[in-house]
Amino acid sequence: MSERHRGLGRGLSALLSEAGADAPDAPPPSAPTDIPIELIRRNPEQPRRTFTEAELESLTTSVKERGVLQPILIRPAPDGDGYQIVAGERRWRAAQRASLATIPTVIRELDDRQVLEIAIIENVQRADLNPIEEALGYRSLIERFGRTHEGLGEIVGKSRSHVANTLRLLSLPDGVRVHVEEGRISAGHARALLTAEDAEGLAQRIIDEGLSVRQVEALAKGPAQTPPRANGRRETAERNPDIAALERDLADSLGLKVDLADKNGKGALTLRYGTLEQLDELCRRLMRS
Repeated sequence: MSERHRGLGRGLSALLSEAGADAPDAPPPSAPTDIPIELIRRNPEQPRRTFTEAELESLTTSVKERGVLQPILIRPAPDGDGYQIVAGERRWRAAQRASLATIPTVIRELDDRQVLEIAIIENVQRADLNPIEEALGYRSLIERFGRTHEGLGEIVGKSRSHVANTLRLLSLPDGVRVHVEEGRISAGHARALLTAEDAEGLAQRIIDEGLSVRQVEALAKGPAQTPPRANGRRETAERNPDIAALERDLADSLGLKVDLADKNGKGALTLRYGTLEQLDELCRRLMRS
């Protein structure tokens, strides 16, 4: 694997390099320092809001046995009182539960935009954000800092369409968004509900009846909807609906445009990327698998 294929960590490095010099009393990144836990506060605008009890308990056990193996990233608090977490809140929480007095840290001078972007990148890399948290993070970067859909895609290694489709989830009713946040329905289900007349009612049916995404898409369209026009290969009536559904699922998972051509069990799978960052992330995931 070439040096270029190292995933989105390069995106984090690029963002950190924008910050310029470290804090006046901070050590270089290669020499983490232990900071008293009580001097460190969480970032109230951290995009990740959901931490399950099971994962925290598992990490706490590990911290008790081995300590915190990877330093957390912090910055001087904007109000001048201690430090604020940029990346690593879960490790910080587990260290508190393990009754540690200090935690290894790397200190950087970062502005609010850099803090939010780094937090989103780290959580997207680890698949720690639920779809609503991811969408809220994207919206904040757009509204507060003027990021474009394409610019966001380059930052997180996803396609522009993935960013746009994720943002659309914020138009769902509040009750449906809660179901997505708490994992009762998937992002695929949620996207299918965007066109439903009674999204909340159909969401409850998903939970009660275990409906698949394909079933929800059919129910959301309703019996009176006109079939799509035969408009090329992807829109023809002969297009296998299972193949089209698999393309959508892969595109949603990878954040890339996917084309799948199949004939009697043989064919070709084409993944289209728009930036080297997207290629890096794809290579990282394939090599890891």
